[in-house]
Amino acid sequence: MAEPIVARVETVPSPVGAETVAEIFSRLRAANPEPRAELEFQNPYTLLVAVVLSAQATDKSVNLATAPLFAIADTPEKMLALGEERVRGFIRTIGLFNTKAKNVIALSQILVDRHGGTVPHVREHLEVLPGVGSKTASVVLNVAFGEETIAVDTHIFRVANRIPLVVAPTTDKVQAGLEAIVPAPYRLDAHHWLILFGRYVCKARKPDCPRCLLSDLCCYPAKTTAI
Repeated sequence: MAEPIVARVETVPSPVGAETVAEIFSRLRAANPEPRAELEFQNPYTLLVAVVLSAQATDKSVNLATAPLFAIADTPEKMLALGEERVRGFIRTIGLFNTKAKNVIALSQILVDRHGGTVPHVREHLEVLPGVGSKTASVVLNVAFGEETIAVDTHIFRVANRIPLVVAPTTDKVQAGLEAIVPAPYRLDAHHWLILFGRYVCKARKPDCPRCLLSDLCCYPAKTTAI
């Protein structure tokens, strides 16, 4: 099971208030009314596999590997028929491919044996699958089943603590905090908005504050300026 991210939280102001939270998500929605996951998938099973493969890898690298894989194995039964060695060949360009190939085959076997070949719509059943932790389960529940859950990765963890929406030292606590404060109209897509914002604007080494649509609402003390 994947370990939660734990990091030292920078010295930051108190979290922004409810009105500011609502304005933040209103702006994010206005800029991107229909956000979508960047991982490519065809069904809940291929989504689950793609998210497992994406650990410590870019979505782009995963998409390049899974396009030919999912063309011939888009169900757990078909994946088991391929076998671990052939799966490993498809995903060799992705980091930790040996372990990930084992996990894909193992979780596929469990899905066939315990769930009739379908992806369960139950967090507890997802989190016991090999290679699946809280974040992966949250992504699947949100994207595949429409649950209003917020999967916290390194991007969302950073953004939440920077603005700050939530000040917390672990991904689990950030997730709980976000799910408690994000207004109902925005909860379903909050995960996508925050991850895309963190990936392309509020970047780790140098946030692009000059073109940030939330700059006037953000309390981050080390904002960048235009050159």
